[in-house]
Amino acid sequence: MSPTFTMTHNVLSPKQNRILKFIQRFLSSRGYPPTIRDIVSGCKISSTSVVAYNLAKLEAAGYIRRHGDISRGIELLMNQRSHQHIVSVPIIGEIAAGEPIPVPYSETWDTVASEELEITAELIRGKHGVYGLRVKGDSMIDALIKDGDIVLMEYVSNAENGDMVAAWLKAEKEVTLKRMFRENDRIRLEPANTQMQPIYTSSENVEIQGKVITVIRQLA
Repeated sequence: MSPTFTMTHNVLSPKQNRILKFIQRFLSSRGYPPTIRDIVSGCKISSTSVVAYNLAKLEAAGYIRRHGDISRGIELLMNQRSHQHIVSVPIIGEIAAGEPIPVPYSETWDTVASEELEITAELIRGKHGVYGLRVKGDSMIDALIKDGDIVLMEYVSNAENGDMVAAWLKAEKEVTLKRMFRENDRIRLEPANTQMQPIYTSSENVEIQGKVITVIRQLA
């Protein structure tokens, strides 16, 4: 069975989001784009070089176009992304995509978010109970999930064979990110890395805490 996620996306950093929103507000209220010094002041950023770096990232991601020969040379590209509804998804911790990592107890995943990620609403595809986890390890690298990526999870307690899930191992008090397969009275948690071995455990020892719907890579 094919994995449940279908998309990999780049996501702006909080600072890049702040700069983009400032440019949008500035254009809307004044009718012309801000200078780099306007952005430094309006976004409370430490230096013009930091702004220039993040403007380069926004340009590379297709949000703006810059014209270096004029002082207000920032053009906002009104593409489809500019009009999409933005939602906040809680990032509630890390999950191992390698050997399982210990967490105190399964209810950890329902605690207050350590941070929030702003994304377009299309990424969650109308699903409820969506949360984010930072990936630690490389066992899912063949599924294009790398160390440091963020996986968006739909909070579910059941999953089908082949779904990529956050699996809580009750006896070990550990959680891991793997594809899940039921094999008679046991569960196989399969990595997407030919250099790593699957985890076999009893079905009673596994609690599904979510399944992957989207993988996100953040712009540096």
